[in-house]
This record gives sequence, C-alpha cells and structure tokens, in this order.
Amino acid sequence: MRDTVFAIAMLFACGITAHAAEVQTASQGYLFVGGHYVSGADGQYMSGQAYVEYQIPSRRSHPLPIVMIEGGGQSGSNFTGTPDGREGWAQFFLRQGYAVYVMDQPGRGRSALRPEYGETIQRPASWVEQQFTAPERAKLWPQAHLHTQWPGTGVQGDPAFDQFYAEQLPAVASFAKQQELNRDAGVALLDRIGPAILLTHSQSGAFGWPIADARPNLVKAIVAVEPSGPPVHDAVFKGAPEWFADGPLTKPWGLTTVPLTYDGVRDAAELQFEQQKAEAPDLVTCWRQKAPARQLTNLRNIPVAILSSEASYHAAYDHCTSQYLTQAGVRHSFIQLAERGIRGNGHMMMLEKNNLDIAKLIVEWINANVH
Repeated sequence: MRDTVFAIAMLFACGITAHAAEVQTASQGYLFVGGHYVSGADGQYMSGQAYVEYQIPSRRSHPLPIVMIEGGGQSGSNFTGTPDGREGWAQFFLRQGYAVYVMDQPGRGRSALRPEYGETIQRPASWVEQQFTAPERAKLWPQAHLHTQWPGTGVQGDPAFDQFYAEQLPAVASFAKQQELNRDAGVALLDRIGPAILLTHSQSGAFGWPIADARPNLVKAIVAVEPSGPPVHDAVFKGAPEWFADGPLTKPWGLTTVPLTYDGVRDAAELQFEQQKAEAPDLVTCWRQKAPARQLTNLRNIPVAILSSEASYHAAYDHCTSQYLTQAGVRHSFIQLAERGIRGNGHMMMLEKNNLDIAKLIVEWINANVH
C-alpha cells in the first residue's frame, strides 16, 4: 500500500480518473544526474545537473524503461498530465507496465538554472497560441487549419490554455548549449539506470541523437515526437501565399549543432549539403547531404520512430528529417498520424484530446520493433 501512495497522489493531483490510480509501484522517487562543480566568487557550485522523476511498476511488461525529455520552454509536466486534467503519457506508460523516467532539462523546472548557461528566453502567450494551441487562427503554415484536438479554445482566458501557459518556463537561449547540457545529463542518466528507450519531443529531438551517438549500447530505441528540424537550415513560416523561407544554418552536423559520428568525418565542414526541390506546395524544401552521403555510424543500428501530426508546423518538414536519416543509413519508421486515422493534432499532441490514442500507437511500435 505504501508503494502506491505517490502514484495515487500524482494522478489525483492532475484530476485523473480513479481507474488510472490502480497501478502498484515497486519503487518511485527522484534523482539528479550529471553535473559538476564550478568555481564561484565565494565557493563551489553544481552545474549541468538534471532532475529526473521516476516510477517503476510492480508488474513490468517491458524490460526497458522509457526516458521522457520535454521540448522547448516546457518541463516534465508535459508528460505527467494535461492542462484539462486528463491522464498524461507518463501515467499511461506506467499502467502499460513500463518504468518511466521524466526529466527536467538542465536549467528548466526543478533543474537549477546557472549563470554559465547564458541568456534565457520565454515566449509570450500570443506566440504559444499561434504555434501550439490555436494555429488554425494564425494560419502561418498550410496545415494549420486542420487543427481540432486542443482541449478548449486555445486562447488566453480559456482555463486549459491558462493552465498550459502557466507551465511555460524560461529556456536556455543557445541552441548549442541546450544540446551540450542535455547530451551530458542524458548520458549520465543512462550510465546510472542502464539500457532505455528515449522519448523526445520537439527541441529535445536534437538531444536524442547525440545521447544515442554517445551511448549506442544503452539507447535501445528513439521515439522522436516531431523532433527539432528540419535538418541543416531552420524553416521560417510566413503564411500564405509563399508560406516558407529558409532560415539560418543552425545544424552544421545535419541534425544537431553538437558533433555526431559520421563515417570518416572529423569536422562539420567536411559535410556538404544541398537543397532539394519541394515535393508539394505545402511542404518545405529539404536539405540533404551531397552524394556520397556520410553514414551516421552510431545511430544506424538503433530502432527509430518519427511521429508527425496532421496540423502542426512539423507537418511541413518532418519528412525532411526522415529523408535525412534514410540517406545517412538510419533505418526508421516515419509515422504520420493522419495516415493511421489519428487526425487534427498540433505540435503538443501529448496534451491534446486524443493523446492516449497516440500513446497506444507508440506502444504498438515499441512492441513490434524493440526487443
């Protein structure tokens, strides 16, 4: 009975229905991973550490735990409930018999923010509306009008939106620093808990690749939910009629700012890229390697799934990430939710009305591909 108290408290705190509280946990708690001491004016301080909350069910259906890492401006709360009080992915996977580890990125949530991380940014409510909760109003990308799954109106004053916006946090501004911090924290977590499945979302998609690159023996699969992209150059969304423009080159290693292991490559300057012709008017033009493409040595034997929703801004470019992985020798599943009958989702699919339908699809993919 004592083992279930924490799980029950978490579920009821999020307004979850009673049936979800029936899970019995063998252990639960938190830990801090990574980090090192740095010198300050008056002594030593810890830097680089990440808070990780975990629950391990008494009856495990899969030997590998799932490590969940949130995207930009978010915290681990993205996975532990929804803004309107429904069950989150962490509880769902726990009930399916998976051990679940939910991380707050270094400098975010319960992971200390340190001066050496540099400047931080936080997005205004209007930006969150147009990107995540009510993109159908701004129509900055062609697929935005298909968005139907956010719980509520998605604008300020709606209870679900206000709850969601209250969760938004300042984030480390430097894309390179984000990747360095989270790569090192993720590696430290895997070194501590052993082999695991990584579940990344958005910004943290750029963390999953270097974590797996550093520990290919410990990352047994990557579920990349609309991972940071597109490859090489960012995309800028302009609205109709032009829709897209090329942004800056932010990923000199193709998928990341930090180094990845390619066959025979020691410096990012050795990678050569070229732009492809757009496949359709509602899709961005992709960047790929020039032939012969260098192979991502440490990633090619890791099962990977990319999930892309119907109405997100990622609907315009997740195919570019899929094509880049294929060219670099990484076999993977590119799962477009609409093709599986899961319609109307935006970028924050783990919080939307049909979030558990998507979680079930992830479990099906794991059962079929990860052993």
